[in-house]
Amino acid sequence: MKYIIREMRREDWDSVREIYIQGIASKKSTFETTAPEYEIWDKNHLQENRLVASDMSGKVIGWVALSPTSSRCVYRGVVDVSIYISEEARGNGVGYSLMMKTVENTEKIGIWTLQSGIFAINEASLALHKKCGFRTVGKRERIAQDIDGIWRDTVIMERRSNIAGQ
Repeated sequence: MKYIIREMRREDWDSVREIYIQGIASKKSTFETTAPEYEIWDKNHLQENRLVASDMSGKVIGWVALSPTSSRCVYRGVVDVSIYISEEARGNGVGYSLMMKTVENTEKIGIWTLQSGIFAINEASLALHKKCGFRTVGKRERIAQDIDGIWRDTVIMERRSNIAGQ
């Protein structure tokens, strides 16, 4: 599968939101039950490193975005990573490409820690993060219930930069 990685544009939102809805439907990606409108999503994510992968026809097949971990200035170099790949593009290296571009971009702007909270049942996401240099730092057992009332564990993974924050 051929694709390109580029900056997300406002006009990509409908496709980005649809991929997010696929993640919600999988019941392996998020506790959220609905995808927000753009204005809410935009407010909750950093402007830096909003990336999409698009196939050669221009169709968005994956995305990655960052959220601040804390409003406290001491955590300015720590961000939460959200990454979603469309159902038809999974298993083709799209997630790896998006994540490694994120690593490259964030190190350039002084971010020293990327972190993710991943459902323990989401083996593909856990494997992707590990492949991209993340390590498991903990597990939150029965942290919350999903839409079906099933308690879920989340695995906390982080990637510490060898460049930024040194």
